[in-house]
Amino acid sequence: MEIADLATRVAAGDRRALARAITLVESGRADHRAQALDLIAQLAVSGAEALRIGLSGTPGVGKSTFIESFGLMLTGAGLRVAVLAVDPSSARTGGSILGDKTRMEHLSRDPQAFIRPSPAQSHLGGVARRTREAIALCEAAGYDVILIETVGVGQSETVVAEMSDLFVLLLAPAGGDELQGVKRGIMEIADLIVVNKADGDLRDTARRTCADYAGALRLLRKRPEDPEDFPKAMMASALDRTGLDTVWQEVQALAAWRRSHGHFARRRAEQARHWFEEEVRQGLLARLREEPAARDRMQELGDAVAQGTAAPGPAAREVLSWLRQG
Repeated sequence: MEIADLATRVAAGDRRALARAITLVESGRADHRAQALDLIAQLAVSGAEALRIGLSGTPGVGKSTFIESFGLMLTGAGLRVAVLAVDPSSARTGGSILGDKTRMEHLSRDPQAFIRPSPAQSHLGGVARRTREAIALCEAAGYDVILIETVGVGQSETVVAEMSDLFVLLLAPAGGDELQGVKRGIMEIADLIVVNKADGDLRDTARRTCADYAGALRLLRKRPEDPEDFPKAMMASALDRTGLDTVWQEVQALAAWRRSHGHFARRRAEQARHWFEEEVRQGLLARLREEPAARDRMQELGDAVAQGTAAPGPAAREVLSWLRQG
């Protein structure tokens, strides 16, 4: 594979080249990993920057419908939109359906849009481990807005905040105890809560639900990087395509405020540091799995812990001591 040629084609906005590049960064092969790092380094010099929006929501809330309607609105306004949709993986087989293009039929045919489903595999956080690098590739390809759809709601999904500029939480009307079920962690990172399906017979219910969430948000501690009226709750209907323009206006307003006050650039810098440290952690774990001596030592101590002849803490300390000596 000629990496320089691939980088040129990605930078020119070639969607097929972009898909090939993302496949490369998602590969687990060592030679592909080296090529992926080379590719990312070549594209990093472009300095292109997109608005990264993380989206999550409870199952059945209409994430795919919302993203398609929202994406079509953005492409209709002349923007290029990339959707990185993370599908849950089977804990038994490791497989994923990867059916997001089917669920976003109209957006997938839009020449101004790019949709890439990826398996979550075993990575916590509702986003694939290489999603961050896929974001960088989409930025280099010239996309203006990147929508990162996560697997579903849960505390581990707060990791999406480490790769997005804004976080939108989609919720359904008439959710009963849903407000109790949504973890506080994800509520605290949400910049906008959008009550979807605010149409037909559910419109009045959605209005009451929106008011409930707005009241809950007022109880949370204000964040220094937000203007006075954020985070906020609002209603929308992906089916009727109403309220989407208001959501976009609020997203733009918040992003502009954070840029003007220096929070945007500082957050990007913090994210870069976080992912540097994450790569170091993953590299150490890979060394434990791949080097025969380390793998054997891990197996030996793991067996001792399982049999009750060693405690987890001291056994882990012994492995770390062994690594320092190596």
